[in-house]
Amino acid sequence: MPRTPPDALASAVIDWFADAARPLPWRAAEVSPWAVLVSEFMLQQTQVARVVPRWEAWIERWPTPAALAAEPPSEAVRAWDRLGYPRRALWLHRAAVEIVERHGGEVPADLDALLALQGVGPYTARAVAAFAFGVRVPVVDTNTRRVIARAVAGQAEPGSPSTARDLAAMSALLPRDDVAARAFNAGAMELGATICTARAPRCEACPIAAKCAWRAAGYPAFSGVKRAGQARFEGSDRQVRGLVMRELRAAHRPVSRSELAPLCADAAQLDRAVATLVADGLAVHENDGYRLPEA
Repeated sequence: MPRTPPDALASAVIDWFADAARPLPWRAAEVSPWAVLVSEFMLQQTQVARVVPRWEAWIERWPTPAALAAEPPSEAVRAWDRLGYPRRALWLHRAAVEIVERHGGEVPADLDALLALQGVGPYTARAVAAFAFGVRVPVVDTNTRRVIARAVAGQAEPGSPSTARDLAAMSALLPRDDVAARAFNAGAMELGATICTARAPRCEACPIAAKCAWRAAGYPAFSGVKRAGQARFEGSDRQVRGLVMRELRAAHRPVSRSELAPLCADAAQLDRAVATLVADGLAVHENDGYRLPEA
């Protein structure tokens, strides 16, 4: 089967996305770059359905970086609630402070300036540049990698992540027009999230099924090295960390070690979880117990 021209594949995805895009609140035309940045922090390793209500509450309370920066980081951690990976709340608070101090309270559009913000990595910087400012840059997440692996490379799954290789693959497909490039970045992600899913791809509903190299090859099984699955959560240190964070968020005073003891029957595991929270800056140890960071 002849290889599909990149512009034909991109055009098909863009046309499909125009009608199929989920009405996510951070995609609205009137949202600010700050609102987009908040969504990208929250969406890291977290399902969209869990993010939407937390994002809406966050933007209502802190509609600008300055509004968040004016409050202590403990409030950011409390508002993060059970969204998971609470260090993101600390990083987002620190990024807000940096935006106020370095950029006059406005989220920068420049990639290097974005990358210099706390908690902003290559993906987040490119996503904010593309979706908040319309900058023509390739944006690649897990869903995009899977779409490219199947449609272009003819593989059931993408290989091991490689920033250079993944960005080059997306760049080869990215339309030259800025508006079209933004739509294709978002559309490729949406396609991977809703149609070209990892376990049950809905090829009958796919706008690029006729152009897909994996489908044309008869859906060959993946022959590369599979990534390790996520570690068990039940009974893990991560679960215990979450239980401790729940107590610290609920308390507006230091919580003693004895008050934390009922959270975990394994005292060594509880101490280990608490120690890692302190090391991560999510908890502060005082003489009478532990509390959320205030500065």
